Amino acid sequence: MSERLDVLRLGYRRGRDPRITTHLALVARAMGADGFLLAGDEDKEMFDNLNSVSDRFGGHLETEHVSGMGHLKHHVANGGVAVHLTMYGEPFRKAIPKIRRDRPVLIVVGGAKVPGDVFKICQHNVAVGNQPHSEVAALALFMDAWFGESGSERNFDDARLIIEGTNDGKLVHDLREED
Repeated sequence: MSERLDVLRLGYRRGRDPRITTHLALVARAMGADGFLLAGDEDKEMFDNLNSVSDRFGGHLETEHVSGMGHLKHHVANGGVAVHLTMYGEPFRKAIPKIRRDRPVLIVVGGAKVPGDVFKICQHNVAVGNQPHSEVAALALFMDAWFGESGSERNFDDARLIIEGTNDGKLVHDLREED
């Protein structure tokens, strides 16, 4: 297991990207990331919404606005591992066994236009496919493979609400009502 795993969203544009970026953060949280870092426009409302999800469904996702390239460079310079999700990288199932887990890992997910330096700074440029697709799907597939079985159907000890899926709907368990 890695020491720490954070997801860095580069190039966030508040007026254009809130839905997809929120979905990236929700996947990061649900799949086991420690933090979600946003580089680009500040969006306190998004972070408030993410904290609300954690309050209801448990877990904790640290959220922070950072300078994208500055944070990435600092992370790598201090011994961290940077994994850039891109359509132009090594297939993720081949790449994951090569990625060090004994150092903090930063998964970089691009936004509008990824600076070419990202490819040079990151030790791993990783693809989940070579066809156009969603960065949310790329993050989910990568994190599922990264965590393996331990990431499937994750429940958090401090959850107030637990969703139990069924063939014809869902059951919502409110743990405060069941006490």
